[in-house]
Amino acid sequence: MVKRDFDKLFTAQAEANAGKQLLLHCCCAPCSSACLERLKDYFSVTVLFYNPNIEGGEYERRKAEIIRFINETGWADFIDCDHDEEDFYCAIAGLENEKEGGARCVKCFELRLEKTKEIAEKNGFDFFTTTLTISPMKNAQTINLIGERLGGEKWVFSDFKKRNGYLRSIELSKKHCLYRQNFCGCKFSRKQPTQNNL
Repeated sequence: MVKRDFDKLFTAQAEANAGKQLLLHCCCAPCSSACLERLKDYFSVTVLFYNPNIEGGEYERRKAEIIRFINETGWADFIDCDHDEEDFYCAIAGLENEKEGGARCVKCFELRLEKTKEIAEKNGFDFFTTTLTISPMKNAQTINLIGERLGGEKWVFSDFKKRNGYLRSIELSKKHCLYRQNFCGCKFSRKQPTQNNL
């Protein structure tokens, strides 16, 4: 399979749809920071914090940080979402012992992007996408194929790690004193190092 240049596709979509409403699934404030900085110049952005993979206390800490960052910058609006960890455990049932970066993570991406699509449709957003492609530990090909399958033309392609996106997220995190976690989110990712192949 020929890999597509998702950053180039993003630029084309963004330039062709300036001013449209975009729902952005966010995993945490640090990852969101550089994504929002890039997106705000094209779209009217609303952040959705839907992450049932993240356990209680950690979830609340990350949510508070993204809300604080949005309030400080004014770069987006915010939609809260019910947090039900059972949704995650049902979705990954049978995959608990998979290696980090494998089939369990793909199911987790599907769960979160499906919910983002549903909320985007329900609330009349023109497009949706995710911050997940900014991580050097996650494969933009995997994430974009899921998004495209779920959303078709409503999906905005991205590879936010390109053009020093990940480095910029570190810079913005320092500037805004953002809490930077050292694991993806679920309890399984605490135990295993992430493979750079997802």
